[in-house]
Amino acid sequence: MVHGDIESRGRNPSSPKDTGNFSTGVYYETSTERHWTSWLVPMFVVANVAVFLVVMYINDCPKKGQCVARFLGRFSFQPINENPLLGPSSATLTKLGALEWDKVVHRHQGWRLITCIWLHAGVIHLLANMLSLVFIGIRLEQQFGFVRIGVIYLLSGFGGSILSSLFIQNNISVGASGALFGLLGAMLSELLTNWTIYSNKLAALVTLIMIVAINLAVGILPHVDNFAHIGGFLSGFLLGFILLIRPQFGWIDRNNLPSSYAGRINSKHLPYQYVLWVIALVLLIVGYTVSLVMLFRGENGNKHCHWCHYLSCVPTSSWSCGN
Repeated sequence: MVHGDIESRGRNPSSPKDTGNFSTGVYYETSTERHWTSWLVPMFVVANVAVFLVVMYINDCPKKGQCVARFLGRFSFQPINENPLLGPSSATLTKLGALEWDKVVHRHQGWRLITCIWLHAGVIHLLANMLSLVFIGIRLEQQFGFVRIGVIYLLSGFGGSILSSLFIQNNISVGASGALFGLLGAMLSELLTNWTIYSNKLAALVTLIMIVAINLAVGILPHVDNFAHIGGFLSGFLLGFILLIRPQFGWIDRNNLPSSYAGRINSKHLPYQYVLWVIALVLLIVGYTVSLVMLFRGENGNKHCHWCHYLSCVPTSSWSCGN
């Protein structure tokens, strides 16, 4: 949804009015540019819904007299005072793969860093994430293909899980939010690395930053794992520089341009794009390596950053940030 707002469509680049200016930064869509059919993102949505149904079936709310929507039978929800998001119990989520620091570090259940991405705390949680995935993911997949978007989604979710485990060690965590923030991060880096092909650059940049900032600000509320959001966003941001790089303006249509202009385009990508690619790759490898080593050594990230806990929850007179 956001990506549709920041991408512009221009006139035919072969027209005399357009070929005379290569510094406008307008992105022109041509018949030679490939577009994919989105199928992976819808599959992710179906998979998340299917997993949630399986979780609810296994949960089988034991407190039949207090369960919400008892007419659903085994699929009825836990009492509101236990789970206000209309979902299963925390015990069921833990049993089926929720992220829990103790089990990851001391019981060698590293697979929870992945399985927690496919679990959701309730119907409200699931709907919010899946709607966001549809609006953001489908457009990105149409533009860049299922391989790159799938890699960004999964690695961002994994990165979010790692950072969450380093800083939140007394609670469980579930949800695809880290992966979704990874897609937002990738959108931002894609805009930056492909800066020359967009019009209204600053407006697009400000809009996207505001959307990310608002979503991260919501994460400081209690019971929201903002570390998963931040870890996913940073992972996606770096992956965007690596995987979503586009050819420089004029490269696709260089054969249709006057020779005086086509001669200026001697490389597919601009030097700064290569620089950003290398820097992002190094930071991504180093970041994942250091974080995983710290995690499996059982280190607590809060001991290395005494103020970082405020990134996930800020206590006020209305709520506390306890377990």
